[in-house]
Amino acid sequence: MGITASPPGFVGLDLHRPVRIYHRHLPHWRQDGATYAVTFRQADSIPQHRIDQLKQLRCEWERRNPEPRSEETWKEYARNITRRVDAWLDEGHGSCVFLDRRFAEILAEKLTRFHNDRFHLGVYAIMPNHCHVIIRPFVGFKLENLIGRMKKYTTTELRKHLNLKAPFWMQESYDRIVRDEEHLAHAIEYIGHNPAKAGRRKETSWRCWIAADWREAGWNIQSP
Repeated sequence: MGITASPPGFVGLDLHRPVRIYHRHLPHWRQDGATYAVTFRQADSIPQHRIDQLKQLRCEWERRNPEPRSEETWKEYARNITRRVDAWLDEGHGSCVFLDRRFAEILAEKLTRFHNDRFHLGVYAIMPNHCHVIIRPFVGFKLENLIGRMKKYTTTELRKHLNLKAPFWMQESYDRIVRDEEHLAHAIEYIGHNPAKAGRRKETSWRCWIAADWREAGWNIQSP
């Protein structure tokens, strides 16, 4: 996708304003008013042996990089883990609930419920066992709370149709601040190519959406 003017509602990383960082299994960067690319997944979407591999990678990384760790060191670690997890998600493990269009529709409704009220949602893509969103929280709303509520509302609805005993969603999401229009274009291109990369037919195994004001400004999701 060629880069056009900045789409409405998009705010990239501002290098002149403070960024807050907190750590769980991954580092998370937060800046008021910024736009984020987020991936969240079903809890069963990565096999246990892969989870064990992630734990081993973390232990090895900590040994090689003792505290204090620089921001760049954390970023490189996050990029490495995210690349691995993205590839594993595309293998299609787990129950892949969202292959069923009924359940993809439920998630889609929850994603857009508070669009232009609590946040601006630029893009979403629903894959069989995970979801990508590009989102900018409005003042007074935290990204992790917004994503948490999307997951909670979706799980509540799915319980009406499915016997969900174990946690449905993985608690931690993968997120990053979108730096600028070029980074945004790359993120949307990745979303558009995700189904083909995963060997999926677009019309049967994924659902995508882009905000009307972004589409009118010349931004769109394109897939091979």
